[in-house]
Amino acid sequence: MPLTSNTRGAMFALAAFGIYSTHDVVVKFLGEVYAPFQIVFFSTLFGFPIVTLMLLRDRMQGDLRPRHPWWTLLRTAAAVVSTTSAFYAFSVLPLAQTYALIFAAPLLITVLAVPVLGETVGLHRSIAVMVGLLGVLVVLRPGATEFSSGHLAALAAAVCSSVAAVVVRKIGAEERSAVLLLYPMVANILVMGCILPFVYKPMPGLHLGGVALMALLGFTAALCQIAAYRTGRAVVVAPMQYSQILWAVVYGAFFFHERPDWPTALGAGIIILSGIYVVFREDSRSSTRPVLRTESRYVSGIYPRISLLRRLARRDAD
Repeated sequence: MPLTSNTRGAMFALAAFGIYSTHDVVVKFLGEVYAPFQIVFFSTLFGFPIVTLMLLRDRMQGDLRPRHPWWTLLRTAAAVVSTTSAFYAFSVLPLAQTYALIFAAPLLITVLAVPVLGETVGLHRSIAVMVGLLGVLVVLRPGATEFSSGHLAALAAAVCSSVAAVVVRKIGAEERSAVLLLYPMVANILVMGCILPFVYKPMPGLHLGGVALMALLGFTAALCQIAAYRTGRAVVVAPMQYSQILWAVVYGAFFFHERPDWPTALGAGIIILSGIYVVFREDSRSSTRPVLRTESRYVSGIYPRISLLRRLARRDAD
């Protein structure tokens, strides 16, 4: 029996997020030795040739001056902070706990879409967002456990990646792909390069190979995600991101001897169910779909956003 398009889309998405999770394992391994600033700097540097080759295929005329400079600045700053924060969180927190907190991003996108995009969020999605944010509190367990810098970093990654995603939705149709791709990457190199002299540790060839592997994994996962969105409906593909929690449990146990505790598992379950409800609720409405139209992860400051890759691919095909 031939596979349906939605089944193929789901399979591509599962492959993409499995590869992304492997990428995050490499981040965690390197984070045990190096500061996140150094990892971000070199991973951006290794990803730059890939993006440069992509931009050579961009036929849109224009220069690199942003049409919306303040929105572009906000998006660039948010992308830099989200990537660095996520890398730090992966370095110091268990994988499953980090994912659980970062999974709050779709809920935050729903909230930010109201003032930034002028979207309307009804009662059902508002309740789902509130329930999901309660799930964040379950994971954090205020008063029962110490609130660490890792927890703060994971929450910062969720907030800033949501800001970056919503800004792209607002200005993406008018800004050149080159602007949206290059500005966060250049900012990462400049900002991390300024910090690097204070945190730098020499990297042997094996660790540099790990950084190169991160760039390869990120790009391969992005291609799989593009294939997923081209093949299946967004409402089928989008929830597949939550499969990363399963990879986190497997990888965490195998490589780092981690086992999620019950509050983390319960909180993650609440966040995931709330996020899935928001996705399906958006699919039933034609005009308000900020989460379904946001396709990338937190690392938008290092690797190109999926929506931009798809845009370039469409232009190349025209």
